Amino acid sequence: MLSINLNDLRFYSYHGLYEHERINGNSFIVNASIKYIPDGLIVAINQTIDYVSIYELIKQRMDIATPLLETIVMEMANEILNQYQQVIEVEISLTKEKPPITHFEGSVGVSYLLKR
Repeated sequence: MLSINLNDLRFYSYHGLYEHERINGNSFIVNASIKYIPDGLIVAINQTIDYVSIYELIKQRMDIATPLLETIVMEMANEILNQYQQVIEVEISLTKEKPPITHFEGSVGVSYLLKR
């Protein structure tokens, strides 16, 4: 099995339940792992999954303000499975770096693992 990994993708987006999150935005980190079984030795880009196209898919989704992080990771994973038939497993994690929680230091996040 081969994994394509996109690590520590940073975005400034407007996700959240609260109005001030949708107005002010927040910093987010996305990690993605896409697994598939190659047909043989990979020697050309058309034999693999182009991580640039995965990045573009993630970037486009991060531009759509959404109340729940769970919705975002589930939609990303489903879209990757829909676009790439050879993929057998996708895991997406999304971290909100500065959640609006009083006296809270740290980050919050969600992860979603989807298998075909």
